[in-house]
Amino acid sequence: MKKWKWSNLYLIFVFILLYVPIAYLIIYSFSKGDTMSNFRGFTWAHYSELFADTRMIQIVVDTLMLALLSSLIATIVGTLGALAISRTSKPVLKNTILSLNNILMVSPDVIIGASFLIFFTALHVPLGFLSVLLSHIAFSIPIVVLMVLPRLSEMSPSLLDAARDLGSTNTQTLTRVIMPFITPGILSGFFMAFTYSLDDFAVTFFVTGNGFETLSVEIYARARQGISLEINALSGVMFIFSLVLVIGYYFIQRGTASHKAKLKAKGAALNETTH
Repeated sequence: MKKWKWSNLYLIFVFILLYVPIAYLIIYSFSKGDTMSNFRGFTWAHYSELFADTRMIQIVVDTLMLALLSSLIATIVGTLGALAISRTSKPVLKNTILSLNNILMVSPDVIIGASFLIFFTALHVPLGFLSVLLSHIAFSIPIVVLMVLPRLSEMSPSLLDAARDLGSTNTQTLTRVIMPFITPGILSGFFMAFTYSLDDFAVTFFVTGNGFETLSVEIYARARQGISLEINALSGVMFIFSLVLVIGYYFIQRGTASHKAKLKAKGAALNETTH
C-alpha cells in the first residue's frame, strides 16, 4: 500500500479550487430560476435562450474564427521564427532575440493592450476585426516560438547530416526531416495560441471597436448589466468545447508518439537486417 503524501492533499485542494466554481456555474445553468441564489428545478430553458440568441451565436462564431485565423498565422510565423532562432550561431544575438520574444509573455495584458491601442491609433488603423486579429497574432507568436524551440534543440545534428549525405536539398531536409520531428511542438503551439485567443479579454478590450465583439468582452458587458443564467449556459457549452479540444489534442499527441515509435522500431529492424 502506498504511503499518503501531504502533496496529494495540496493537489486535491487546488483542483477543488479550480473546478468547483465551474461546476457551480454549469449546475445553475439548468435551474428554473433567474438567479444563482437557489436551485429551483431542472430545465433546458436557458440553453434554448442561448441558441435562440442570434447576436450571441454570431459573437461565438466570430470569436472562434478569430482564434482559428490568429493561431494559424501565429503558428506559421512562430515556427519560422523558431527555425531562424535555432540557426543563429552567435549566443549574444540569440539571447537578445529570445529576450525580445519573451517580453510579450511577461508583460501585463493591460500594458500590451494600451500599447496596441496607441500603435493602431497612431497609424490610423480602424479598431475592429483587423486590429484584434493583429493583436492576437502578436501575442500568440511568442507562445508558438517557446513551444517549437525545445523540439528543435532536441533534434540531433546527425539527422541533418545524414539527410545531406543522402543528397537531400534544404527544402527536402526541412519538409521531410525537420518538420515531422517538430510537429508535436507545432501542434502544442497552435493549441496554446488558440486557447489564449479564445479567452483573452484585456488586450481585446482595448483594441476592439464598434461592430465587432468577442465572447469575453460580450460576457463582461452583459455581466455588468446583471447576472443572466444564459451566460451560465454559454459557460457550460464552452467548457464542453474546451474538454473536446483537450481530448482531441491528447489523441493527436498519442497518435504522433505511436507513429514515431513504429518508425523507430522499423529503423532498428532495418539496421539489424543490414548488419
